Amino acid sequence: MPARTLVQYPDRRLSLAASPISDFGPSLKSTADDVRDTLLAVSAIGLTAPHIGIPERVMVIRLSPDEDLRIYVNPQVLWASSDTAIHDEGSVSMPGVRERITRPAGIRFGFQDLDGSTREEEVEGFEAAVVQHEIDQLDGIFWIDRLSRLKRDRLLKRFEKLKSASPL
Repeated sequence: MPARTLVQYPDRRLSLAASPISDFGPSLKSTADDVRDTLLAVSAIGLTAPHIGIPERVMVIRLSPDEDLRIYVNPQVLWASSDTAIHDEGSVSMPGVRERITRPAGIRFGFQDLDGSTREEEVEGFEAAVVQHEIDQLDGIFWIDRLSRLKRDRLLKRFEKLKSASPL
């Protein structure tokens, strides 16, 4: 399938919680394929269905080009470490800007696969940050919502300058 068009910040859809998946039929597979194909086309590390305008709890992650893609349905954080880590974050829906975000250094999260089987994984470090970032998106929390007001305002000014400088 061809890549889908990305929803761009400040589109309101990026701030809405995605609906849980209850039907594990062909429609889910089609959505997962669309998210996967778009992730590959835009060379993202992680992407959710809301990034392509589908308000459903599906995310795809690939930490590096030599890794397999992983598809998660209805993911949710079950446990988070008290230790924190700081990572640079950004979004394909807000290109050109990045900022450092503090998150738990490790998490356990539950999810379902495309067949509806329930699973859990524990992840740490960069992978934990990526999973949390994408789950936040599914919960309607855009990554800049994790910044202090001052950092968010500065980032938004940089983003507006980038947008006004680039040709349409």
